[in-house]
Amino acid sequence: MNRKAKNAIEWEVESYLNFLLVEKGLADNTIVSYRFDLTSFAQFLRKAGIESPQSIDKHIIGDYLASLLEDEKKTPTIARQLASIRGFCRFMQQEGRIATDPTLNMQSPKLEKLLPKVLSREQITRLLDLPDKSKPLGLRDAAMLELDYACGLRISELLSLTAYDIDAELGFIRCMGKGAKERIVPVGKTALAVLQQYLRDARPLLLKGKDTQELFVNARGDALSRQGYWKIIKAYGRQIGVDITPHTMRHTLATHLLENGAELLVVQEILGHADVATTQIYTHLTSERIKNVYNSYHPRAK
Repeated sequence: MNRKAKNAIEWEVESYLNFLLVEKGLADNTIVSYRFDLTSFAQFLRKAGIESPQSIDKHIIGDYLASLLEDEKKTPTIARQLASIRGFCRFMQQEGRIATDPTLNMQSPKLEKLLPKVLSREQITRLLDLPDKSKPLGLRDAAMLELDYACGLRISELLSLTAYDIDAELGFIRCMGKGAKERIVPVGKTALAVLQQYLRDARPLLLKGKDTQELFVNARGDALSRQGYWKIIKAYGRQIGVDITPHTMRHTLATHLLENGAELLVVQEILGHADVATTQIYTHLTSERIKNVYNSYHPRAK
């Protein structure tokens, strides 16, 4: 980390590592492991717009663990990361940097429990209806949310799209996934219609004469950042009373597709998972939902 660029959380990471080295006397290799885990966590927080220790809560930690799962990290790796974060938060509480330890009641969860919240049909409908399409930024937000739910893109894939990646006639978009692997993803008519409206009526106004190539731009005409998108989607989530992250849209799409009978291999292809085992996580979610409905409505289930 660049010393000048460090925020409060990154400084706390350095303090904790120094504590482990000097006071706990841990081996150099162990310090290297802690540094790797906590640097990764701090970078995730920075991208999410969280730069103060007081802003770290169990929800953002859960989002981070979910991102590791999304990156197809193995369960032992995720468990080790949580252990590193737990030690770091305990240190900050003992040093008076934070009032409470957000990991206090967090258990090492089962794999499917790491997934962010999946929105119901009613919730996703309310969310997609929120942006004010009469305003350029509102129309941009509507296009982003519709496209995110339609295609289940990773945040990096969504924000790196250009207008040339959209084939409105065939109803597909081209995105660059992990490992620089290109994939073609279908887009529904609703998302395409809003996207074309954004390209026609809003994006030229937001660009302000700039030649930004990225599809989604901010109010200054520059490419929208990850932090910017996090803030946007979090704000809309608060309006419907749900804690939402960019991962939420991706997981919601996958779950809704499987609930409606989509084949697992098709969902794997849409999401760009290298291993179908990662996609199978969603079958746990749908099975759990089916069981809850059964228990709620079958007269002899209880």
